[in-house]
Amino acid sequence: MTAELVRGQNHPLPHTRLEIRVTAGAPVMACATLGDAQGAVRGPEWIVHPGSPRLPGIEVSRQAAVSLRFHIDLGALSEQAHLVQVLLALPEGVGGPDRFGATAAPFAAVTATDGTEIASFTLTGLDTESAVVALELYRRQGIWKVRAVGQGYAGGLAELLGDRGLPQAAGFAAAVQEAVARHLAGAVQTPLTPGGERRQPSAAPQPLPADPPAVPGGAAAPASGGTGGTGGTGGTGGATGAVNYTHPGRRTAAPPTPPPAAPPTPPGQPPRPVAGDATGWSLDERLYNQVWGMFEDLARSVAAYRSAMDFAESRMDQELDRVLSDPRQRIGGAGDAARAAARAKHDGLAAQAREVLDRDLTQLVAESEVVEPALPPAFARWDSPVWHAYRVPMEIPMALRLGDVHLPERPDLRIPMLVRLPLERGLWIDSGRTGSDAALMMDDARLRGAAMDTAVTLAARLLAVHPPGEFTVHVIDPAGSAAVPLAPLVTSGVLDQPPAAGAGGVSAVLARLTQRVDLVQMAVRGGAAESLPPDLDTAEQLLIVNDFPHGFDDRAVTQLRYLADEGPAVGVHLLMVANREDASAYGPVLDPLWRSLLRISPVPDDHLADPWVGHSWTYEPPAVPPGSRVLRRVLDQVAEARRTGGR
Repeated sequence: MTAELVRGQNHPLPHTRLEIRVTAGAPVMACATLGDAQGAVRGPEWIVHPGSPRLPGIEVSRQAAVSLRFHIDLGALSEQAHLVQVLLALPEGVGGPDRFGATAAPFAAVTATDGTEIASFTLTGLDTESAVVALELYRRQGIWKVRAVGQGYAGGLAELLGDRGLPQAAGFAAAVQEAVARHLAGAVQTPLTPGGERRQPSAAPQPLPADPPAVPGGAAAPASGGTGGTGGTGGTGGATGAVNYTHPGRRTAAPPTPPPAAPPTPPGQPPRPVAGDATGWSLDERLYNQVWGMFEDLARSVAAYRSAMDFAESRMDQELDRVLSDPRQRIGGAGDAARAAARAKHDGLAAQAREVLDRDLTQLVAESEVVEPALPPAFARWDSPVWHAYRVPMEIPMALRLGDVHLPERPDLRIPMLVRLPLERGLWIDSGRTGSDAALMMDDARLRGAAMDTAVTLAARLLAVHPPGEFTVHVIDPAGSAAVPLAPLVTSGVLDQPPAAGAGGVSAVLARLTQRVDLVQMAVRGGAAESLPPDLDTAEQLLIVNDFPHGFDDRAVTQLRYLADEGPAVGVHLLMVANREDASAYGPVLDPLWRSLLRISPVPDDHLADPWVGHSWTYEPPAVPPGSRVLRRVLDQVAEARRTGGR
């Protein structure tokens, strides 16, 4: 039976391998400190946090989220560690709440690795605090216990760590906050629910249990790929389960229009996937929700697999350590046999984990094969046949495809990266030579050209999915270095004005868009939308900026930051093509600008994170097939519709 703790109460821990699951009403970040027999934290090396998420025996998430997990192996902790304190803190400077009193009370549950709940604690009574010690695990006379703490700090993480005696706690806390902010800037946001709220992530997957139950015949039963509660691939619910298409994110209620009926499934076979098999008021919405369900399923399934593999490695290491610690077994036949047995046990667990993963991947591949051909133009790849029948739409779609993402466990399983329209944040196409192998193999000129090609294809897609007159593109190209990549936009006639060049052109475009943001904001706040000037372009605006910060003075940089912060709420969006190193002279002044934009890359790069378990996903930009004229044909149709008003 689960012990429901109150502040100050403790409870014995029957296992040494534990998970602590935290849910909160707003994204929180996870930290933990180790303490010695007197409870003292000996230094920064005894703190695990998103910027340094692992220590022997403990691991936390790299990102802030409403659902977090702490993975703890008490037996693997340093012998000097007698205390583990579980800390939660609100991230700063990311637009979220600044105190726990403004959110629902966080909830923490201590579980065994098989999901069995041991103890739980609801952190009630928090108000102005922005950091809190939720729980502590402590060892007394060789026995580990958990205690509910709930001690909050209005001074945030800095005050909390300072109370633990950490020197320079403020600087350390600031570094942790910066690591979280950087990670949030690269995280793909969860989709919105029909009511306009952000969908909350469900529970994360579980690793293999420490002792898999026996089945007839003496074999170990494969563990679940994840929690049965999620219902996705990460929640296979046992060795014989398959991908469950009914988890809350993919089917919450019967849709007004029923999805297509699936063909009969032969007995003993997993269900055949059907395009549009998700909740939604239209086929496009059902496909959108289905794609996001596939994204979550793959994230959780791979998380379960990786956790199972980590457990297999950890158990083999522990067994080998026991062999090596016994002088009688280090050499000779007994030692060799013990090492072989440990390796065999590891290989068995690894094979079980891979079998579960392969089964789930097979289901997702089958689903992808039926979903991809059914996607509308806004969701489809450029090589999809749907573009051959393209017609300028009369309605704005709910989302747009920015490219594909995939994981190394199955690189050919590409998930469409769909973002809601209108865009909630600007885009930054990184033209710098980052850690990506593909970027390092290209010279600067080719990389900058590829970045502008990506910008043009994204702008063309945005123009193609909006009705005539509902989307306007502006271009700033101070040195005129992007004339070749911009040619499809310029020659087709979809631009109202030619690309702005020189400092004067930069200043004119920024002044015009800044004035538009000011006017619309004042009209909205004053409830006087009808008072807007009649010549004001009320369409959604996209500003493509190439070669930043060339041609930008301090005033222009300030205006650009203003557009990045205030523009999306009133229909002005940025598409930056820039190398951050080129703007290094501005120092930390531009850090908020970079964080406000979703960074994507012109070449494959594993910099994006999912909002559920924080995997690093490889992003691939949208590419027009070599030799294809689909982009030109689409832009010609858009230009013609703009000239004729869609008639």
